[in-house]
Amino acid sequence: MSLMEITPIATFHSPFKEKFGIPRQSGIVSALEGTIVLEPQFRNPDSLRGLDEFDYIWLIWEFSANKHAAASPTVRPPRLGGNTRIGVFATRSPYRHNALGLSAVRLTRVELTTQQGPVIHVAGADLMDGTPIYDIKPYVAYADAHPEARSGFVDSNDWQQLDVNIPDEVAQQFLPKQLDALRQTLALDPRPHYHDDPAKVYGMRFAGHDIHFTVDGNTLKVITL
Repeated sequence: MSLMEITPIATFHSPFKEKFGIPRQSGIVSALEGTIVLEPQFRNPDSLRGLDEFDYIWLIWEFSANKHAAASPTVRPPRLGGNTRIGVFATRSPYRHNALGLSAVRLTRVELTTQQGPVIHVAGADLMDGTPIYDIKPYVAYADAHPEARSGFVDSNDWQQLDVNIPDEVAQQFLPKQLDALRQTLALDPRPHYHDDPAKVYGMRFAGHDIHFTVDGNTLKVITL
């Protein structure tokens, strides 16, 4: 069997400098903004000709922060509480035999000429800052959208969002769009889903700030920066 060698064509930039807190799916934090900067050898603006006519794009990328490959044929999806095992190929777990991710993100604008070459601006991505991008493809609604499709265990396990309390002295440290993205992210409950200790303080990095919070019942409270 021949092996295909793939090379990153771009790097993703986002407010998340580490894995903890990143949305578990693309599109669920619509206010979360990011940029795609092409690698020098791919910075010909002609490669993006016509891309701005699409509202969404597919990103094929690497789970580059995962230091080990999948060691089991089953994983524990957060949607099932983090304790129930299901086949890795029936999930979107980042722990896979090939560490490739696939995300549909909203295209907000394309800058063809910047100091970094062409830059693609997107919203709703579930990628960490510095993630390698291996390919970009347009999202085509007639072929890619299947709203009537079954979604396995996702259909029968609703995601309960949290009420988020961010003190004014914390909120004023962020731009309005950043604050919206932070609030949406926290509402999704970044904790491992087998954690339920109201006294435990969690921390995550977002937009250059250390965010610390507790969760008691259905309420998440940011306590300091």
